[in-house]
Order: sequence, then C-alpha cells, then structure tokens
Amino acid sequence: MASKADESASESGQQAGPEYGDVIDAATFEQILEMDDEDDDDRDFSRSIVYGFFEQAEATFTKMDSALEEKDLPTLSSLGHFLKGSSATLGLTQMKDSCEKIQNYGVQKDDDGDTTISNKETCLTKIRACIKLVRVEYAEAERRLRAFYRD
Repeated sequence: MASKADESASESGQQAGPEYGDVIDAATFEQILEMDDEDDDDRDFSRSIVYGFFEQAEATFTKMDSALEEKDLPTLSSLGHFLKGSSATLGLTQMKDSCEKIQNYGVQKDDDGDTTISNKETCLTKIRACIKLVRVEYAEAERRLRAFYRD
C-alpha cells in the first residue's frame, strides 16, 4: 500500500517516491491503483493486473529466447512491442524503453528506430544484450511490486 507521502507526491504530479524508485513511474501506477475498490485493502483488482503482467512477461521471455535461437527478427520485434505496451501500462519506464529497442532492432533499425542496420547479426547481438538488460529491469520491478503488495 502506498504511503501518505507517496500519495501526496502522486497527487502533486511528482515522480516516484522511495517505494518505486526510478523503476516505476508513480503517476502511471497510481492510475492502476485508482481502479481498486475503495474498501479493498488487498487491492485485488490492481493485484490481478500486476500478477497477470508477471505471467505474461515470463511467457514472453521464453518466446524471446526461442526466437533468438531461431534468429527470427520479426518475432523478436513483435514480442518487444508486446512487452513494451504491457510494461508501459504499469509505468515500468526502464523496461518499456528496453523493449522498444528490441522492437526496433527486430526491424533492423537502431535503438531510436531512425537508422537502418543492414547486418542481421548486429541486430541479434544488440537484441541479446537488451533481453539481458530487460530481464534485470523486470526482476527489479517485480521485486518492488511484490513488496508493494506485501508478497
């Protein structure tokens, strides 16, 4: 449950409090929390969204590993796009940014999506590094979210 300081910071439009760090955007996550019933101390609705995300992310990582083995750039791009959207919904900004890079490299563009990268192996190497990073970012977000829900 968010502390009074976190709630005040969110209402004033400030960025994440100490509970979220720079891993979770407080304003975005607070929008999810606002969907919980007022008398629901367990936050069942938001909890179901967050824990559903955990399941989706784990399944997506497995699919990414397979697509990486098969050197399937279009699938990697699609999976990066999917996970980018899911992480953005919860305010997982760092994870969203890394997934966007995976999406771009999958269509043989640079990390900003501006410049074409003609070498497929270069893209695969960059995706491999991004997947490693996004797993670290996911682990930290998961740790913080589980702590928030006291799990």
